[in-house]
Amino acid sequence: MVGSASKVVSREALKKAIADRKRDGKRVVFANGCFDTLHVGHVRYLEGARCQGDILVVAVNDDASVRGLKGPGRPILNENARADLVAALRAVDYVVLFREPNVEPLLELLRPDVHAKGTDYSTDTVPERKLAARLGIRVAIVGDSKDHSTRGFIETVRKAPHA
Repeated sequence: MVGSASKVVSREALKKAIADRKRDGKRVVFANGCFDTLHVGHVRYLEGARCQGDILVVAVNDDASVRGLKGPGRPILNENARADLVAALRAVDYVVLFREPNVEPLLELLRPDVHAKGTDYSTDTVPERKLAARLGIRVAIVGDSKDHSTRGFIETVRKAPHA
């Protein structure tokens, strides 16, 4: 693979890569989301996450889980396109797809140093906070205020005059 697509990896490859980086003394940060139509809020979230360590791993919801979370008509972009777009960001080192309702299995598997969540969460509302605490993973709330959303972006596009 060439370019950003080479950052999209399987769980097995990711587990090995992360273990190697941690052995080298690198601090691993984990972030996740749907990233359906990438927007500036996503970029700021992932850049904020990257500031928490040396290596940024991003888990992207697969198509079925996005449908379950966001409803009919979603995702706009398929899982492979969304993973490639996230991987194209300079701040991102690895991307992995996931289908589970939350990222606890990936936190268990990878044991990152930091679990980064966006500002639509507080440290008390992060779904994986108890597991993170048990595993010694610090939870960090990063990015700008939640003024951006894919839903809002789609509405803006729908309302725009078309020539």
